[in-house]
Amino acid sequence: MLGRIDEPSGGIVSYFAAAAVRGPRGWTATEFDLSDVADIGDVAERLREAGDDARVALLFVESDDDYLVVLRLDDGEDLRVFAADGTFATESRLGAILLGEVEEPALDFDDDVAEEGTGEESPAVSVADAEPVGDPDLLSDLGVSAHRLLALCAREGMLPSDITAEISQGLGCGDEIEELREA
Repeated sequence: MLGRIDEPSGGIVSYFAAAAVRGPRGWTATEFDLSDVADIGDVAERLREAGDDARVALLFVESDDDYLVVLRLDDGEDLRVFAADGTFATESRLGAILLGEVEEPALDFDDDVAEEGTGEESPAVSVADAEPVGDPDLLSDLGVSAHRLLALCAREGMLPSDITAEISQGLGCGDEIEELREA
């Protein structure tokens, strides 16, 4: 779902948000509206509602082709958060809501991660500018290691939508997420 949130400063932040929920019958994806959430508790509650009997519920939030946040709930409990760039928390109200309680930075980009893959240049944030925060291991048991997640975020030219697509394809819910993006 492509949404918009009014900023107190008068600007507007556009975002795409999709919940991918793995239940007994596999993955499903749904649009996710964040326009009137007040805090991270509201986001977690809506994610719980999106996957009533879900073993795993993920929320992918992309903002203005600059920022990516991934949230995860296991069995409706223990919200875990990762952001490709913690600057999002200071750049928008939505970023502050999603990342306001994230205290520890993620692992630093190291030379190996930064060099793992370079692609065509695009307007994406450069590796030197990115400051990942949160839990980079939140997808490890699903097949996306912390190292892989950080490498995707560090790859020059990768937009948040590219990272979401690569992660969701690897998890087996890529087609579902892509259908939402195209709707």
